[in-house]
Amino acid sequence: MAGRILMLASLLCLALGALLAWQVQAQQDERTALVMTVDDAIGPAISDYFLRGLELAEERDAELVVVEMDTPGGLDASMRSMIRAMLTSSVPVAIYVSPAGARAASAGTYLLYASHVAAMAPATHLGSATPVQIGGGGLPGLGDDDDGGEGGARAQEAEESDAPATGSEDDSGNGADADDAAAGGEGEASEEGGDDRRRGETAMERKVLEDAVAYIRSLAERHGRNADWAEQAVREAVNLTAREALEQNVTDVVATDLGDLLTQIDGRTVVMEDGERTLATADLVVERFDPDWRTRLLAVITNPNVAYFLMIIGFYGLIFELSNPGSLVPGTIGIISLLLALFAFQVLPVNYAGLALILVGLGLIVGEALMPSFGILGIGGIVAFVIGSVMLMDADNLNISLPMIGGIALLAAGLMLWVMTRFIGLRRRTPRTGQEELVGSEASALEDFAGQGHVRLMGERWNARSTRPLSRGQAVRVTAVDGLTLEVEPLDAAS
Repeated sequence: MAGRILMLASLLCLALGALLAWQVQAQQDERTALVMTVDDAIGPAISDYFLRGLELAEERDAELVVVEMDTPGGLDASMRSMIRAMLTSSVPVAIYVSPAGARAASAGTYLLYASHVAAMAPATHLGSATPVQIGGGGLPGLGDDDDGGEGGARAQEAEESDAPATGSEDDSGNGADADDAAAGGEGEASEEGGDDRRRGETAMERKVLEDAVAYIRSLAERHGRNADWAEQAVREAVNLTAREALEQNVTDVVATDLGDLLTQIDGRTVVMEDGERTLATADLVVERFDPDWRTRLLAVITNPNVAYFLMIIGFYGLIFELSNPGSLVPGTIGIISLLLALFAFQVLPVNYAGLALILVGLGLIVGEALMPSFGILGIGGIVAFVIGSVMLMDADNLNISLPMIGGIALLAAGLMLWVMTRFIGLRRRTPRTGQEELVGSEASALEDFAGQGHVRLMGERWNARSTRPLSRGQAVRVTAVDGLTLEVEPLDAAS
């Protein structure tokens, strides 16, 4: 009997092992498409999420990575990190602008051009890829000098090259009149001015703009897409709808949903780092890799408003801890908040002059509370704090909310005003210690006397002197203090 039970148990274990082995083999043979979702500004959190998604796709030997995108743009550094990973990935990446109403603006346009498959859903658009809010800027007068130098030389060469063509058009005796020629000259001048503006007004703007143009053109040429329109999107911030983008060879596919996308790109040849590859996507199993808690936490911390608020909390927490040693709670919260803020500032495009102004402003406000200057330090601190807060972030779509700046500034101003009124009230309050406290106090006579005698004041026996006769137990008021002798007078006389 025991032998039969043992044999049945052995057969059951063998069956379970075979079933598990078959399931593992089926999973290995299963061809998958990993789908990610990007529906926020391109920043450090999105970049980290995208890179981890590509690593997961390579580990699972996925056939394709699909990124459903809806973004207003974001940071240049994060965008370039994502593009580098995309271009060197062993798994093809399809950027799919969806759902309807989504957009791939600014940094999203670069990502779309860098993808192996560029797809859009109906009622979506892309473009507006001009770099904005360029930090630093040129030196004063640099733009005028450049316009008069290299820019002026280009304009002069353009005019000289256009002159023969204009003359040849008017060689027939009945050509355009002088007014038309003048109007044409004005039009050419305005176009040249527009070209100068599209190249950037200062040397720094031209550097960033030309770098962006060269970058997006190289991405377009790698995948055989419309490089001229890509340059227009950078220089002139133009946009295209999904259908227009397909007609102008900016994108590859217009798909209504994910299934339609996988069907349409089946058999398409894409350019990978190691050469061309033909996609086989008709029967792929979709596996989603949605943003996890780590991505959400990084997105919250690297939000400029949150990072800014954490810095304020950290600063005041440390100040309260230093002013009240041993409190522990303000110091603990302050140091954690400050470290999180510093981490966020490390990955955000922070203007360090603005950060310095904020710290100086907060220091002046605290200085007003500790060493009252009747508003000089406090007002200067608030002005420095507001200017530094506005200057703190240099990137589009990653700015600090002006209402938050105003609210914190008003809170600091209210705290400073409260401290000032408290100090003024303390200066006007009657003394509570020393001889000044005794003047005006009430006492009682310990004996009948006229001239020298004794009174009881605050439970103590004092020498007293009065110009009027006093009787035992009579209430008196202190009018002055002369060493250890009190000048007193009857209460009725004081009243």
